[in-house]
Amino acid sequence: MILVVLFQLYGLLLGVFGDDTVPVMEGDSLTLHTNTKTKQQEKIKWFFDHTRIAQINGDLSFICADVQCEDGDERFRNRLKLDHQTGSLTITNTTFTDEGDYQLQIIGSSSNSVKIFNIIVHDASTADSEEKKSKSVKEGESVTLNCQIKNPNDVKWYFNDLVIAEITGDQSKTCRGVRCEDGDERFRDRLKLDHQNGSLTIINTKSTDAGVYKLQINSSSFSIQRNHSISIISEESFSVTDWTLYLCVAIGILVAIVLMLIGLKGWRRRRSNHRQNYV
Repeated sequence: MILVVLFQLYGLLLGVFGDDTVPVMEGDSLTLHTNTKTKQQEKIKWFFDHTRIAQINGDLSFICADVQCEDGDERFRNRLKLDHQTGSLTITNTTFTDEGDYQLQIIGSSSNSVKIFNIIVHDASTADSEEKKSKSVKEGESVTLNCQIKNPNDVKWYFNDLVIAEITGDQSKTCRGVRCEDGDERFRDRLKLDHQNGSLTIINTKSTDAGVYKLQINSSSFSIQRNHSISIISEESFSVTDWTLYLCVAIGILVAIVLMLIGLKGWRRRRSNHRQNYV
């Protein structure tokens, strides 16, 4: 721990220490970028809570991630991926226990650098209805899939692995629906893209809109991958369900009335027999 603190102070003196705050939702896949390529004489180390969770040497003589590292953390078992070309770290299926500071150390033959990423994990299960990843909507209604990134420069929305909407720093390349290079005709004139936060709205939803929508958020420091699921409830399914429910209730009431009448008839018969015997 003391060595880590000293190294951070050294980074401050060199003027290469910086930090980024990265908000993600539970279940997202997050990649933290090094913005470099591994070199022969270079070492890239990742720390979380002062514990080394990943490392790669430029000559690939040593590579480890999560519990593979000598002092690895069990919480990341099978959820860390290390890019052998850049040393970038990917955390899959993020959870609350992943929240905190991640320290990147790049140790070279002539210079060293330290960078801090502050990860904030939001609870997807208690999110507002507008922020939930799974939504059900009646056919014909509108639904909004949230991105919640202010003034995004690189956002892509995918459906069936096809780009259906995109925001880039170059306004000429911003697109939605059939205007995208591999756009889908099913969304013609039914997509709205919010350029302030990257959210995607589908209007006049159809049964063919049901499925998983993938969101890709890119920046120079990090990338986020998020899945949104939409289920479309058709009006037909509503009417069938309603009629089935009404029919079951009606049958139940009818059976109850029949049983009451049979019971009442039996009671009267027993009462009549009792009076005759008494006489």
